Amino acid sequence: MSKTIISKTMKKPELLSPAGSLEAFFAAMEKGADAVYAGLHDFSARAKAKNFSLAQMERMLAYAHCQGRKLYVTINTLIKENELPQLVDLLAALEGMRVDGVILQDMATARLIREHFPGIPLHASTQMTIHNSLGVKQLEELGFERVVLARELHIDEIKAIVAASRAEIECFIHGALCFSFSGQCYFSSFLGGHSGNRGRCAQPCRRQYTYRGKEGYYFSTNDFSSIDMIPQLIEAKVASLKIEGRMKSAEYVASVVGAYRLVLDAPEGKRSEAVAEAKELLKLSFGRVPTKGFLASHTPTDIATPSLKGATGRFLGTIKSLNGNRITFETKDRLHVGDRVRVQPKSDMAGRAFTIKELYLGKQQVKGAKEKSLVTTSSPFPFKVGDAVFKVSSETAFTMSENACAKKLDTVKGDKLPCELSLALIGETMRITAQVAGKEVCREFHLGLLEPARTTDMESVLAAQFGRTGDTAFILSALNAPDFPAVLIPAAQLKEIRREFYRWLGDKALGEIKERSREHRKSALAALVGSRPVKGPQREELAVRLEHLRDYHLLHQESIDSIILPVSKANMHQIPLFVRKLKGREQQVIWHLPFIIFEAEIPFFREAVSVLMHYGFRRFEAANLSHFGLLKGLDVELSTDYRLFSLNSQALLCWQELGATAATLYIEDDSDNIAALLAADLPIKRRIMVYSAVPAITTKIRIKDVRSDVPVLSDRGEGYRITTRDGLTVVTPNAMFSLTAFKGRLKEMGGTSYVMDLSQLPPDEWGRVLGAFSRGTALPGTSEFNFTMGLV
Repeated sequence: MSKTIISKTMKKPELLSPAGSLEAFFAAMEKGADAVYAGLHDFSARAKAKNFSLAQMERMLAYAHCQGRKLYVTINTLIKENELPQLVDLLAALEGMRVDGVILQDMATARLIREHFPGIPLHASTQMTIHNSLGVKQLEELGFERVVLARELHIDEIKAIVAASRAEIECFIHGALCFSFSGQCYFSSFLGGHSGNRGRCAQPCRRQYTYRGKEGYYFSTNDFSSIDMIPQLIEAKVASLKIEGRMKSAEYVASVVGAYRLVLDAPEGKRSEAVAEAKELLKLSFGRVPTKGFLASHTPTDIATPSLKGATGRFLGTIKSLNGNRITFETKDRLHVGDRVRVQPKSDMAGRAFTIKELYLGKQQVKGAKEKSLVTTSSPFPFKVGDAVFKVSSETAFTMSENACAKKLDTVKGDKLPCELSLALIGETMRITAQVAGKEVCREFHLGLLEPARTTDMESVLAAQFGRTGDTAFILSALNAPDFPAVLIPAAQLKEIRREFYRWLGDKALGEIKERSREHRKSALAALVGSRPVKGPQREELAVRLEHLRDYHLLHQESIDSIILPVSKANMHQIPLFVRKLKGREQQVIWHLPFIIFEAEIPFFREAVSVLMHYGFRRFEAANLSHFGLLKGLDVELSTDYRLFSLNSQALLCWQELGATAATLYIEDDSDNIAALLAADLPIKRRIMVYSAVPAITTKIRIKDVRSDVPVLSDRGEGYRITTRDGLTVVTPNAMFSLTAFKGRLKEMGGTSYVMDLSQLPPDEWGRVLGAFSRGTALPGTSEFNFTMGLV
């Protein structure tokens, strides 16, 4: 196999680091990250990270810009309806700060930015599940500059998507992997309302489960590490290489950024040595077993190992004894006061991390211990014998303390505005035209009669003087004075003109920026959708989702208005046999496109849509942004599935503007937010999912040694079915989601259109479920998900 050779003219990609704390931010800067991404206290997909205030973010941005780096702000969570005004305030502040980009998941955020805050570059989060060129093209049309691809893609697929795209493509290269497609996991939310799509994932995938009596970490992935594949990613022209880890320590950031910087900067002849050195550095990041994931293989066998413990870090040992708040274990690695450890319980409870403040060998207190020592330390949390201990960071890896970082940030002055000047001499008057913050302003200064100068390079003389911006709010990005005559301007006069000009420009430009931000905020708030009174009794609609075309006969039931069928190979094979039986009922069939359509599968689905339209079908349901491109220009009636997140009226407006006439509300949602959406003054029809299996995890990973015959059990006895179809594995709780008992309440809220997914039920149970919905009665053994408990 020939080695990938990087051309000397090939552009080096951006190295993008996480920053979940100030220490991690400065570690990233120190170790050579080209950019960092960080979250605020609100709307961050890592709500458990320290995150930052707006004031801190503004200074971090100034520091990054001063270093020639960039900072992207993450607003990659789903937004509830009552949070939209708060989101508008945040976007106005970020536009005023001139952030380098906002990484987002909810189309509400994108729509508000596009319509009201055009100064903010749009970056699509991996939680949008963009995995093909059609999805990227759709985002390009919506104004996105960069797209973070799903982590389930092979290098060849990435290369094809980059080649077909105008937008910059960003890919993850290192860190923890979600077992599920990002943005499509409901596991944590189903267990307690803590949604990963709201930044509060409790990581149930990392816990221990049982299958056929055998314990294992069946849903826990190893850590992604693609250090060997940097040349291929560069050759594929990926614009940005992203390290995962806003929950990780500064030590982790320092070692990982340093390792990848080493390889990116290595001369071609020294790259293999750089990779070897980088791998040694990565051992300091205390991750799980490394895997190249799907980047190197369509079917990786090392991405998940059920026999390995789910916690991150270097495994030290298991707790052998307890004495009050002290735990004792035999450590497999050196341990030092100041090291950080995580204890992972054998139960399905989440692990807890703490810093070692005292360490004992027997009764003797020590600062450090060698490997294979029996050590004792105090723990702030209760644990049990047999729980596993991991080292997650070392106090020796990064020396800057939190207080030192805070003090360093306090010294940072405000960010400077790039300013481009054009100078001309008209008679005895100097005219200075400035391009700043998207505006052009002009000021003239009378010079009087001037003597000729000896120099002919007036542009350099003027650039040297106006480049001294000092404590002003500006930095000179360029100066043009091509026809400026060679005249001698007294140094004192030119200095005074420079000072007066920048003072005037500060008042004018900064005032306009603040005023523009205020106007943008005002217009965005005014454009938010209002509510309308709930209408009186209306006819109900019920759509039933089925798996097989052969079950079309449910349309004969008076209570069922339409059926939703997947555009699958099996159904496409059957369509010629059933098309006569569906004659005249074509409008009662909605064809559901699968939310994952990899690049190589696009031709099949294009042909399938064409065949269905040939037979007279016109109704389709989109489950991914790429589906709008797939159906573009066709005479179809379009609706959206709950996997296209509809948690607020701005998202509903987005689907409406893309041509959808109906949208299924989000399956994780609660009653208060559903009520607000049903009351929103919008023409788009809102459907409510009232019965369904919940795809807690949808993954491309094959779960080793687990079949669909017997459920996987949690520590508390909860069962999960594992099914595999068309290359995807779905983990489904035994308990079905049902709102049949709340039919009367939904009706009072304004609900008129409902969806029931019976595709996971045997036909002999359909009547029982349909009857419960008709009567508005509960179904024993089902879950109402977050409906009354609330979506956190």
